[in-house]
Amino acid sequence: MLSDRQHLILQAIIENYIHSAEPVGSRTISKRPEISFSSATIRNEMSDLEDLGYLEQPHTSAGRVPSTKGYRYYVDNMIQPDLENSDDLTNWKQLFADRIFYFENAIEQTASVLTQLTNYTAVVLGPEIFEHRLKHLQIISLNETQAVAIIVTQTGRVENKRIDLPSGVSPGEMEKLVNILNTKLHDTPLWKLRQRLYQEVSVELKRHVEQYEEMLTILGKAVDGDATDRLLLKGTTKIMEQPEFQDMEKVKEILELFEHSEQLTPRFDPSRSGLQISIGQEHSLEAMKNCSIVTTSYTFNGKPVGTIGILGPTRMEYGKVIAVLDFIALGLSQMLSTHLNGDEKK
Repeated sequence: MLSDRQHLILQAIIENYIHSAEPVGSRTISKRPEISFSSATIRNEMSDLEDLGYLEQPHTSAGRVPSTKGYRYYVDNMIQPDLENSDDLTNWKQLFADRIFYFENAIEQTASVLTQLTNYTAVVLGPEIFEHRLKHLQIISLNETQAVAIIVTQTGRVENKRIDLPSGVSPGEMEKLVNILNTKLHDTPLWKLRQRLYQEVSVELKRHVEQYEEMLTILGKAVDGDATDRLLLKGTTKIMEQPEFQDMEKVKEILELFEHSEQLTPRFDPSRSGLQISIGQEHSLEAMKNCSIVTTSYTFNGKPVGTIGILGPTRMEYGKVIAVLDFIALGLSQMLSTHLNGDEKK
């Protein structure tokens, strides 16, 4: 546990480094108005903080920089969400209210505004599944135990999922099953398929299809939405504007990560509800060792359905980023509720 003096000095070092991107020395800290200690005292405390793993000394510089442990302590114990310019968020709030802000391009607009407000790379996992309705469903047998479920939407999107079949399902039973599904589920939004399958279609399946319980479980898995192709990145060049990423090898690693964004998708899983912060060495991917990701989920009817996040250097303005994400996640949640619940009542 840090002493009050160490806590104050560490906070001053981190905040100074966030804004300057230069190693911080004791003299710089001693000039801060909230610091009343001598340079000698500060140097001793900085040395102790380094020994404890909260600070690092790059090369032969007399100054220190925060370590991943230092940033983690800062995030967990020091920061307060802070908005320097509330006018930007007032304008954003108006976008939610105006008819100009259409649901169909809400996710792309969200990503653009996030990168404008923070000057970092924005990552948004959008509920694309909400935008599609079922046109028809097919189940094609591959052999006696496996089949492919094909979902075709009104917009022409096609999704395929391999499913395991219960033993002894006849072609006639399969045809009967598909006919019931297409009759009952046609024009259903994809986000409601699973709900309607269990609440409405199950009654019909029980009457007409043998082994309906096994088939119901299998179909439930088949209609679950897939998040891997819903990740949107905006402001990917923003990371290269940061002083830490002037090294071309680091830039190359990050750009390759952006090109293979499926590696990022697990870090934006909406089931991890609430605020999530991953810092530097906490990441398993080597390309992320000098980066932080801050994410939060947005909801529909109280359930997390998507994620918005910021990817930047470990030296990011955490307080501002958290405040922006919280504000916009709330706005997105309210917009989804208005749009989808309103659509359902029509």
